[in-house]
Amino acid sequence: MRQKLIELLSNSSHEVVTIILAMAPVSELRGAIPYAIVVGNIPWQQAYVMAVIANFIPVIPILFLIGPVSEYMRRWQTFDRFFNWLFTRTRRKGKMIERFEVLGLILFVAIPLPITGAWTGSLAAFLFGVRRRIALPAIFLGICIAGVIVTLAATGLIAFWGITTSY
Repeated sequence: MRQKLIELLSNSSHEVVTIILAMAPVSELRGAIPYAIVVGNIPWQQAYVMAVIANFIPVIPILFLIGPVSEYMRRWQTFDRFFNWLFTRTRRKGKMIERFEVLGLILFVAIPLPITGAWTGSLAAFLFGVRRRIALPAIFLGICIAGVIVTLAATGLIAFWGITTSY
């Protein structure tokens, strides 16, 4: 399975790989933008726009479906344990959202660190009861800010975690 995925991605254009990375829960913008700029040689403006849009796409189904899906899946012990783990972890990481609400959600998504981002921000918005009409623009704004930070780091304009990728 992993080999087939690697094969599929290696035969895909850099734009497609960038979009997939931006939509994936682990890499999100933090992986997509540096990949696009450094490996794909995609202009930073195009990399930014593609990654921001692609990173926002999963937010909508997460916000609208996590409640009904988790409620249904919790009927089985394995899934109940998974959702307990996921929700406990998200609540622990989302203290900023609980305290500062919308501003906390924006900042939580905007800080380009592991365990933050659009996926976790969407879960946290659901868990802390942030209304969708407020959560959607807050998460989008956070994605835009994170995209600026990661783009600046990927182009070498700022040092990020002591690492620069200037070329």
